[in-house]
Order: sequence, then structure tokens, then C-alpha cells
Amino acid sequence: MDNLFIAATQYTPEVTMNTDGIVAFKGKSYPENTFEFYRPVMAWLETFVNAVGCDTLRVEFEIVYFNSSSSKFFFGLFDFLKEHSAHKKITIIWCYDEDNESALEAGEDFIEDFPSLNIQLKTIA
Repeated sequence: MDNLFIAATQYTPEVTMNTDGIVAFKGKSYPENTFEFYRPVMAWLETFVNAVGCDTLRVEFEIVYFNSSSSKFFFGLFDFLKEHSAHKKITIIWCYDEDNESALEAGEDFIEDFPSLNIQLKTIA
């Protein structure tokens, strides 16, 4: 299994997925075709969660803006993580700028919608 890196564009976040169990999304997410953009991300995660010896996963989000189709993808991603949280130690870090109330509210909504997941809010300067 290899690491996956997708460079950020004007409309898509930087995505870093490492076989050491660290996954990071950083930037804006409003691609023209959200599910097509995130297809390799989900394929990588599917392989990772089924790999022997990969017991922990840390997913970090530093998304400053996302559209409704990205929100749907994130909900699907969180559902996927919830399904695998019984046999993987999964931690989700939702980072938000203290001046970005909508990012904070999104993180709080994810916590409310997925109470069984370990979702932590983290302020960034």
C-alpha cells in the first residue's frame, strides 16, 4: 500500500493519506464533481481499514469552506469511519479558525450527528 497525495487547487483541498495512519484534508472543498474527486480517497481508506496491522487512524480536517455536496461526502466519510470504529482506533480532529464560526458550527454538527466517533475540535490561529 502506498501513500496518497492530492495537491490543492482553487476548488479542492490538499489531501494527504499516509500508511502510518495519518490522513489530512486542508483547504477549500467545492469541486465540480465532488464524488469523483474523492473517489481515490475512499478507495485508499477502504484498503487501509482492511490492511492487517493498521490499528489506528487519525483524520485531520482543516477545511475553511465547503459546499453542500462536499458536506454530503463528509457525512458519508464519517459513516464509513463509524462502521470501522469497532475494530480501528479512529480519531477525527476538526480544525477551525477562531474567526470562522461556520467551520466551528460544522464541527459541532458532526459531533452531534456522530456521537460514537471520537471527534475533537481544535482552534487554529
